[in-house]
Amino acid sequence: MAQTIEGSPWFVHPGDPDYDELRTVFSSMVDKRPAVIARCSTPQDVASALNHGRDRGLEIAVRAGGHSAAGMSLCDGGLVIDVRPMKQIVIDPERRTARVGAGCTWSEVDRAGQAHGLATTGGRVSSTGVAGLTLGGGSGWLERQHGLACDNLIAVELVCADGSLVTASADEHPELFWALHGGGGNFGIATAFTFALHPVGPQVLAGLLLYPVERGRDLLRLLRDFMPDAPEEFGPALFYLTVPVEDGLPAHLHGRLVSAIALCYTGPVERGEWLLEPFRALGPEVDLVEPMAYADFQCALDDPPGNRIWWTAEYLHVVTDEAIEVIHRHALATPNPTPSQTFIVPWGGAVARVGEDDTPLTQRDATWVVHPAAFWADPADDDTSIGWARDFRDDLRRFASGGTFLNFIGDEGADRVRAAYGERKYRRLAAVKAEYDPGNVFRGNQNIEPAVPALAHRDSGS
Repeated sequence: MAQTIEGSPWFVHPGDPDYDELRTVFSSMVDKRPAVIARCSTPQDVASALNHGRDRGLEIAVRAGGHSAAGMSLCDGGLVIDVRPMKQIVIDPERRTARVGAGCTWSEVDRAGQAHGLATTGGRVSSTGVAGLTLGGGSGWLERQHGLACDNLIAVELVCADGSLVTASADEHPELFWALHGGGGNFGIATAFTFALHPVGPQVLAGLLLYPVERGRDLLRLLRDFMPDAPEEFGPALFYLTVPVEDGLPAHLHGRLVSAIALCYTGPVERGEWLLEPFRALGPEVDLVEPMAYADFQCALDDPPGNRIWWTAEYLHVVTDEAIEVIHRHALATPNPTPSQTFIVPWGGAVARVGEDDTPLTQRDATWVVHPAAFWADPADDDTSIGWARDFRDDLRRFASGGTFLNFIGDEGADRVRAAYGERKYRRLAAVKAEYDPGNVFRGNQNIEPAVPALAHRDSGS
């Protein structure tokens, strides 16, 4: 039965009433059955649970938002440390900071910040957990103006593999702090984050422009040619998606594959309307762009849980007409009817201004991140849906740089993890891993193996 003792986490086992609900994650493909789930409300709970699992030789997984497409939030037969009860958010409007518990979602952070007209870069799906997204880098609507989520970190509080509690910042454990800017959950269990906040809104110009899918090619070219001179306050993304059956979306588009521009502009509304003129000149069927609260837009495009998921991503540095043709052709072949989509986000601005060695992430000067995302309901469609996304990726690779953004891929193997960092920075991450998790306790992730110390040279005559 579920049990707790004072000062300890709440342990949930198979057969307990809450067990199945607590092991349910965003993707319905994931059906793992841990031996025990530890519900943790404090860092001390996390340390206690970690010691419990380590003493029993259990595999460890860490659960926050549960949005990992590969199901890295869970494990079979091991211990899941569930940090979702850690929900405290403290906004300091004078210092423009937020201290955020590791169990929070971006919706909760957005709402808390909006009360003060402040925000930081967060996930475009508001139910995404703060922890996983930030530790993986963290892409969002504000990134061209304010950088990735990890770029806004001031401090991270975490429990290390040996159960010790540390705070990593520019002044404390600086090498660990560097590794947490995109190195994932390899180095400890985050219990709280402190972010820099920025004045945003509360009203922004945001929404969707929906076009006939055949317009996708023209939109791709316009986005390529428009963005080099676009202000950093302009954060767009291009989609190919099947219009869901929802109130507020025209019935004649329900179930149809369309091309679309989603955008968030944080500058003056009048200038934003001017910036939109080239996109409106292409004749959208539906124009849903209007002034709205930033936090409302942050949850306007949420994908519902419960689908099967397989997604991937590639960086493009040079976007040629031929690459656009490949993107358009594969996007037109999106399996239908499914919620699968092609998502393209242009980088630049603050994302690219970060120094090459300031974070583990490499190729931050990429022009586009191209993200085929397969969502579907029926297991009988697994091969078709995964095949579509994988073929898309493989065909695009002749134009891609070889790098990738780990928030946008699932489990694609160790080589893809190395590609996200480059060999030199991967070795630096491995050294940090060796210091803070030499036994690779935290391996249920996009894993960085700890560096093995070089053996001392032995003279053959000694």
